[in-house]
Amino acid sequence: MLPSPVFAPLSQLPPSQLPLSQSAIALWLQIAIVAAWLGFVVVVAEGLNRLGWGTSELSRKVVHIGTGNVILLAWWLQTPMWVGIGASALSGAIALLSHYLPLLPSINSVGRKSLGTFFYAISVGVLIAWFWPLQQPQYAAIGILIMSWGDGLAALVGQQWGRRPYRLWGMSKSWEGSLTMTLASAIVAALILVSTQGNQWQVWLSALVVAVVATALEAFSKWGVDNLTVPVGSAAIALWLSQVW
Repeated sequence: MLPSPVFAPLSQLPPSQLPLSQSAIALWLQIAIVAAWLGFVVVVAEGLNRLGWGTSELSRKVVHIGTGNVILLAWWLQTPMWVGIGASALSGAIALLSHYLPLLPSINSVGRKSLGTFFYAISVGVLIAWFWPLQQPQYAAIGILIMSWGDGLAALVGQQWGRRPYRLWGMSKSWEGSLTMTLASAIVAALILVSTQGNQWQVWLSALVVAVVATALEAFSKWGVDNLTVPVGSAAIALWLSQVW
């Protein structure tokens, strides 16, 4: 059983404890649900891109935010670790190929300097490999959702309403975008921690600390590597704080 009362499994038994035929059906159902969600996200993003509705950056952020939510499906459905790692590796390969070939413009622009989408996919596999064996998927969810919602919204807000810029390592940021990153990250961390650990002051303080660390990691990262450092760093800090408080 998962530790969260919010994200309850579909069955009282995980797939590994079901009879072979039922286990296979349950696994394929999980894969189908996840694939359907990812397909929906990509179709929406590609539609926006090809119809010229919004900018190419908006299409990428639709994919960025939408695909991150798949970690909740993996948590809720109790998806086996090997499935998550395999999907991460496949997604990383597609993202890397799309960096050089015009496969999915909504995911990557050809020749774009950032490899953020590749790092994003890899971070999912890293966190699943880390937290699934520990039976603590909530920390993987914190890391991925902070990256998807925090960074995704920060980029959109910064580009649209950023009026107070600053520069770090030659990169242009905005205080509006960074504040959005902190706020969204704190909300994500608080929602997950409260649902799994209860409504305690340590939980709210942990969420704030995780949000500040995530914002700092995002601000100081280059070439899209924040898509790896932010989720892994956020999850690590959240886990550490849960052990010291």
